[in-house]
Amino acid sequence: MAYKTICLDYDGTIHDSIQIYYKAFLKAFDYLVQQGYQAPKDWTKDEVKRFLGQNPPEMWASFKPALPEAVIVVVSKMIGEAMRDSILNHEGVLFDGSLDTLAYLKEKGYTLVYLSNSKNYYMEINKNEFRLDRYFDLFVSSEMYGYIPKKDILAKLKDTLPQPILMVGDRIHDMESGHANQIDTVACLYGYGNDEEFKGSTYQIHDIKQLKTLL
Repeated sequence: MAYKTICLDYDGTIHDSIQIYYKAFLKAFDYLVQQGYQAPKDWTKDEVKRFLGQNPPEMWASFKPALPEAVIVVVSKMIGEAMRDSILNHEGVLFDGSLDTLAYLKEKGYTLVYLSNSKNYYMEINKNEFRLDRYFDLFVSSEMYGYIPKKDILAKLKDTLPQPILMVGDRIHDMESGHANQIDTVACLYGYGNDEEFKGSTYQIHDIKQLKTLL
């Protein structure tokens, strides 16, 4: 199919964000333990990866016992500030070939949309750090839409975008966004999702550079 718009998730699709998220998460979890809200736990990177791609309210809602709203605000801010500092210290890492692939897609004339379950500030500092505005025509964070599900954000956007649209991502939110909107999907197997999340995807890739072959 001759796609015209490519919507790309960011963390786990373009940005290998576990490299900075893991350290930030452990700092916030230590705070929860010290304050008596959680029992001590040795988190592996694989366990922490599952939070990537979720929006903040969804992520914290999975913790048992439930965390008070005021505490969620504190730990969310801790993670955000730690990740911000890491990116500003140039510790952020993109998957190999990400920028070359975006440049290729841009040169081919696709409309590129950054579509992430993130906060606005996070989107902005990554945009600045990696000069992503060289490639993307539109930047969309879930905070801009009050953290509604990504599929609902795409439903609101799709009629404003050149069609057909292709959704590229590494988590179930990305696949659901495509399925719910009758949009083809690319599952990024190198990211943070699992096989169960990729059921029904139109295409599957093991490296972001494979988008050059696909498109």
